[in-house]
Amino acid sequence: MQGIDHDQRAGFSPRPTPPRKSWDRPQAQAQRPRRDPAPSRLAYRLHRMWLTPAFRRLTRVGLPAFLIAFVALLWLSDDDRRASLSGGLTGLVEKVQNREQFMVKVMTINGASGPVDRALRMMLPVDLPASSFDIDLDQLRRDILMLDAVREVELRIRPDGVLAARVVERKPALLWRHARGIEQLDETGHRVASVSERSVRADLPLIAGEGADRHANQALQLFAAAGPLLPRVRGLQRVGERRWDVVLDRGQRILLPEEAPVAALERLIALDQAGDMLARDISLVDLRDGTRPLARIGLDAQNRIRAERGQNPLGPDGREIKTDKKKG
Repeated sequence: MQGIDHDQRAGFSPRPTPPRKSWDRPQAQAQRPRRDPAPSRLAYRLHRMWLTPAFRRLTRVGLPAFLIAFVALLWLSDDDRRASLSGGLTGLVEKVQNREQFMVKVMTINGASGPVDRALRMMLPVDLPASSFDIDLDQLRRDILMLDAVREVELRIRPDGVLAARVVERKPALLWRHARGIEQLDETGHRVASVSERSVRADLPLIAGEGADRHANQALQLFAAAGPLLPRVRGLQRVGERRWDVVLDRGQRILLPEEAPVAALERLIALDQAGDMLARDISLVDLRDGTRPLARIGLDAQNRIRAERGQNPLGPDGREIKTDKKKG
């Protein structure tokens, strides 16, 4: 009983092992070669190239673009096709640009005087009505600002087909007399317009001398500081492009210093109000020395002093007039 195994005790008999045949699995596998799962060298390299972002972009974008460009260039190599395409595009563009909603019919100008208004209308590059695409507003604005009388200009095309221009003109503040004529200047010294003579704008103060326009702001400060002397001021003259002379009526002249001329003029006005100095026969007051003013008396006063001293009088040229005192 001990020699009987578990299967025999359970009532099962062992299954006999079949004999091996010549075509069983191990021998068949030995006869048939196994397939190598590794990719080929070419497939491996192509796969690695495809993983490169630049290669993928070149394949997906560059290659189609190259093919499209090549076909387009090949089609455009014919002169007749190019001319037909150009004519069609030109006609299409003109048809779009000349539509009613893009047409400018009139031009309105606000804030401009008569001469400036006429100049602006002459500077318009096209005759109205015209397409808004034919009007370069930036270039037109630069051309308008080249006019001396225009300080600012605003241009816009309204939806109703109106080219609206708003102009701010320069206001004349001074007259500048120089070797080439008389110019009107604004408060910054910028030229506004020319005048033929002083009487055309007698309401504007006058400055003279080369380089006076570059110091227009200081000249306006001197005119403002003149105060009670202003009715007698005939103008300011720039001397040596360094300093100012104040020219008064009756031939009087005030020489101002190069530095702080406004303060020097205010001190002179205080002296005049205290002693009525400029009402006397004084031809020149020199304020270039800040420590003390110098005055030169007029010809009449000099002759009176010389007469009291028994000296011969002076002529208009400043030379002594010889007289025969023994005669009579």
